[in-house]
Amino acid sequence: MKFYKKLLLFSVVFILLPSYGVSLSVKDRNEIKETKYVSLLDGSNLEVFDGFKILYINGSYYEMGYQHGFLLSSEVQENVRAFIDRAEFLSSYEEHLNIWNKTKPYVPSCFIEEMRGIADGANISFEDLAVTYMAPLYSDLRCFSFAAWSNATIDGKLYHIRSLDYALLIKDPISGKYTQENSVIIVRKPENGLKSINPTVSGWINFYEGINEKQVSISVQICWSNDNNLKGIPVIFRVQKALDCANDINEAIDILTSNKTLGWNFIVSDAKTSEAYAVETTANYSYVGTWDNPVEKKYPYWEIANVVRRTNFFIEPEIAATQRSYYNTRGVVSILNFLAGNDFFFLLWRKYKSMSKEIEINLGNINLNTSIHLLRKVYSGKTDIILFFFIKFYRSGIFCDFHQWSVCPETGEFVISFADATTNSHKTKLFYFNIYNLFEK
Repeated sequence: MKFYKKLLLFSVVFILLPSYGVSLSVKDRNEIKETKYVSLLDGSNLEVFDGFKILYINGSYYEMGYQHGFLLSSEVQENVRAFIDRAEFLSSYEEHLNIWNKTKPYVPSCFIEEMRGIADGANISFEDLAVTYMAPLYSDLRCFSFAAWSNATIDGKLYHIRSLDYALLIKDPISGKYTQENSVIIVRKPENGLKSINPTVSGWINFYEGINEKQVSISVQICWSNDNNLKGIPVIFRVQKALDCANDINEAIDILTSNKTLGWNFIVSDAKTSEAYAVETTANYSYVGTWDNPVEKKYPYWEIANVVRRTNFFIEPEIAATQRSYYNTRGVVSILNFLAGNDFFFLLWRKYKSMSKEIEINLGNINLNTSIHLLRKVYSGKTDIILFFFIKFYRSGIFCDFHQWSVCPETGEFVISFADATTNSHKTKLFYFNIYNLFEK
């Protein structure tokens, strides 16, 4: 494609620069492509901070994708190369491309258009981008999420808390940059949809999480299951569909439990009605329950009033049976399987237990700061000697926190931290925002 003349960046932008970051309304590091493409960037914006970026996109799905790809072109290219180069995340390029081709007919056309926009804007192959979207099929997303409300919190408001745990070893072979160094918060405004914010990585429309303007929040944990198929909507697109369209928690749950594929569980909350649910899904099974559902206290698990929480195993017995041959993740069989290297559910149990105990210690006092700090305390290993060992010696192990956040959707208060090239997010700087201020910008 023929390049046009360089765009000299706009003195007006510098007058309007926020005091906390650098704002790039179009782009100051690449040449603008053909004149006809400039209009696709209208209303988009990139703010660069000390350690991460905030990207504002709007318009049609193709336009949002193009803005994403163009304003973060270098980062998108680095991430795509990093995922493709990492053998353990792609058993083979051809296999993942085949998986994409099988599931593509079920992907809503709007998201296909958004991906095409990202690929065009970043000047990369659409197929390469699609292959990276299939990477979680061979990845360990070992996460933790919880929501607390009513008497569990200091002010009765609902808080949604998330640790996205993902390998910190995915590196671009050319630039040497790790994927987590290309983290970004995307503030999106579809022309016919709801505004939302998505903490993610450059090139991905979301990282299995987000909060929309209707105070609906979603976070996801991968849960391997034998009950799976590819004839449905991949979870990354179901999550985005819910964020773009769901006006309340019931609409969000309907979307997340329809056209299912693999094993996942979700924490879904709605601050308008102060309610949250744990949702577990496989291709043919679904469970939806809040804190007082009998499933939540089936031994060895236990309920916490006005709190729902999940890590990477199922708790509903019938669904759990599609994942593992035993139910009790704290029992002897789980310990022996862990020591034999057959599975990691015992270690996940230790995470579930430690997080649950810290939530109980802070019950009635949970707010934005206490929630993010109890998350950081557990992830530092201070609450469990076994977890401490794995945190200290296994960078690619059970605690590789990519980013961590807490939000009060009612007020818009939001805090987040990102991993860098060498450090997990529970040790890095906390950034505070108000999501409604971001929506207005």
